[in-house]
Amino acid sequence: MVGEKKIYLLLTDTGTAFTRLIKSYTKKPYNHASIAFDPNLEEVYSFGRKTPRNPFIGGFVREDINSVLFKRADCAIYSLTVSDEDYQKMNRFIQLIAENKDLYRYNLIGLLGVVVKKPIKRKNAFFCSQFVGSVLKESENINFEKDVALIQPNDLLRSANFELIYEGRLVEYQHDMPKERVHSYPVISI
Repeated sequence: MVGEKKIYLLLTDTGTAFTRLIKSYTKKPYNHASIAFDPNLEEVYSFGRKTPRNPFIGGFVREDINSVLFKRADCAIYSLTVSDEDYQKMNRFIQLIAENKDLYRYNLIGLLGVVVKKPIKRKNAFFCSQFVGSVLKESENINFEKDVALIQPNDLLRSANFELIYEGRLVEYQHDMPKERVHSYPVISI
């Protein structure tokens, strides 16, 4: 449709020790959330590990779904149609963070707030689902029942009418569209 675009929510289970720890608390199959602006998942953004081997060095990342970290990941990929205006707002929100990525860090303390059900907000800090929720909140049509600092990956699905488009091994995901940009916005380089 004219004036509408799709965004993509990527929920993953990478099988790392940190993921298993989180999974033991949430009891959910996927415990990492990312957002993408293309169906081929070439532009995937989140807050997570900056180095594959250390979960404690984290911040804003442009994720490479072909990296070692995601090589064995299980996933669920959802799409959501948003207005062109909301799409641009979300993209700008991410661009601003990307331009200042060195000022941002992973909100590990915020994860403790999720456990005790008390939001712990820190300046320039997000955990993955808090970041994706904040991006989604740029749309006037997406709402959450709880504070964004308490949002877990599965809560993101309840914010809007997301459509499941794939579930399985991330390495096996192939979108049926040609490998080309699906919008004219520049790739955010980080």
